[in-house]
Amino acid sequence: MKRYILLLLLFVQGIYAQQVEFKAVPSKTSLGINERLIVEFTMNQDGDNFTPPQFPGFKASGPQQMVSNSWINGKRTFSRSYKYLLIPTAKGNFTIGSATIIIGGYEYKTAPIKVKVGDAIAGADPNPYANNQQHQQEMQQNVDQGVHLVAEVSKTNPYVNEPVTVVYKIYVSPYTAVGGWKEVSSPQYNDFWSQNIDIKNPAVQTETYQGQEYRMLVLRKTVLYPQKDGKLEIEPLTLDVSMEVPNGRRDIFGRQFMVATNKVVSAGKKFINVKPLPEKGKPADFTGAVGSFSFTVKPSATVSKNGEPVQLDIAVSGKGNLKLFTLPKPQVPAALEMYDPEHKENISTPLSGMQGSISDSYTIVPQNKGKYPIKELSFSWFDLATHTYKTITHDEIMINVLNVQENQESADKGDSNKKDVKSAEPFRFIALETSLKPVERDDFFGSGLFWGLLFAPFLLIPFIIFGRKKKEAYDSDVVGSKIRQNNKLAKKFLGEAKKQLGNKAGFYLALEKALHNFLKAKLHIETADMSRDNIKELLLSRNAKEETVADFSKIMDSCEFARYAPSSDSAMQNDYDSAVAVITALEKQI
Repeated sequence: MKRYILLLLLFVQGIYAQQVEFKAVPSKTSLGINERLIVEFTMNQDGDNFTPPQFPGFKASGPQQMVSNSWINGKRTFSRSYKYLLIPTAKGNFTIGSATIIIGGYEYKTAPIKVKVGDAIAGADPNPYANNQQHQQEMQQNVDQGVHLVAEVSKTNPYVNEPVTVVYKIYVSPYTAVGGWKEVSSPQYNDFWSQNIDIKNPAVQTETYQGQEYRMLVLRKTVLYPQKDGKLEIEPLTLDVSMEVPNGRRDIFGRQFMVATNKVVSAGKKFINVKPLPEKGKPADFTGAVGSFSFTVKPSATVSKNGEPVQLDIAVSGKGNLKLFTLPKPQVPAALEMYDPEHKENISTPLSGMQGSISDSYTIVPQNKGKYPIKELSFSWFDLATHTYKTITHDEIMINVLNVQENQESADKGDSNKKDVKSAEPFRFIALETSLKPVERDDFFGSGLFWGLLFAPFLLIPFIIFGRKKKEAYDSDVVGSKIRQNNKLAKKFLGEAKKQLGNKAGFYLALEKALHNFLKAKLHIETADMSRDNIKELLLSRNAKEETVADFSKIMDSCEFARYAPSSDSAMQNDYDSAVAVITALEKQI
């Protein structure tokens, strides 16, 4: 009899299993590298925890999710699909793995798909969503106008070592959603000294570009100092931008359908004609300083007693190419020994160019008594305001050495007096306490520790039996296990939604799963019972407040609508904060 019952159950289960259909349908299995591929995962029964496969050799966008639920002559028809747009990244044969989903407590998988990517096809339509030429042209226009990358150069005809600013800006159309970008090629500044300026907390601004209003973000600021004259080239910054643009179609509510695509944008090459510094009036001691400066020479003292050293500070301050020239070096008599200088820089580089000060500090040690001159020092630079050379000259400095220590000459010759250093503690520390151990010890056998270790296992037996019964009761609680599992899944997907902030599709898919599993855990219902009216009725019957239930419905609506409309990072952050607040409120109220 048991055998027949088992066969009957297996037969019923087989009929049920045959009713479940979960498959992957590609739009094509052979395509050119300039074409696009759509893979749609469909099921005829609602499930949970859909996991897409890996897409080797493709860059995936999506999913676009569609749900159909209808009743015809008392028969329910259900359909759910997840659609991905794949962009080939390389030629070759690739295998798209199996997607998985849980339906009725069982795991189902799709069959793998083999796809061949070949050479580019002339005249191929890269957009599988555009079904006619008009929509294709409209979408291409949206792609062309959606994103622009611009490099703004402050000056195209500077002098050598005159600062030039390059600001890179990205302009995004109000009808385009940008998911991110990666740098394809970085600008090269050959024959320039360059300094990037850090941009802290960049903010999106609204600007007019080519007669239209765009959202603008400053990506990079760089200050350049040309190091030679002539026509110099700045190689472009190039980005690969992931974005969503309208495809020319609208839904029944008049909202634009968005299509994920990529666009490579470049700031373009820039050329700068650099003028040489004039030869007329160039001073003989000119070392390349360009800007506006002040020059100081200051000794720490002009009188030295007992051969005390003198410090000579030479400093230049102002605005210009402070890191690109050298300071003048003083000339001193042989009786004054001068050491290598200590170089100091206090320079900042804003968008207008370098400004601050540089200095060299020399230590001068007198060797003999007498008066010794330090020759006059001069510093020259090219002034950008007047386009002329300017020079500042400091007068000669006289160092008066009154006397020199008697032993200094012998010290200069390398003689030295050695002194014996005696220990301040002639006696070693004597230990006042001992740590002796007895030679004879008590036997371990028969000691208190021995008997305690012997009977300890027997004392643990009641605790083991009690714990085992608790474990059996815990495992036999099927409903409780399911509730705990749903709680874990809700926390897992809520954490996944936080990680996916900035990725619209992944964020809202994870947030929706978190909300569904939370309802299953708190209301003890299945996916098939999750109608809006049923959820509202159950929540209110569990003492949930009406405003909290209304907020929960708004978040569910936001998850559904966000897949078909552009969404910003701030909107996703607001939805995430609202979901956490509502879940916390329902935890307290139910």
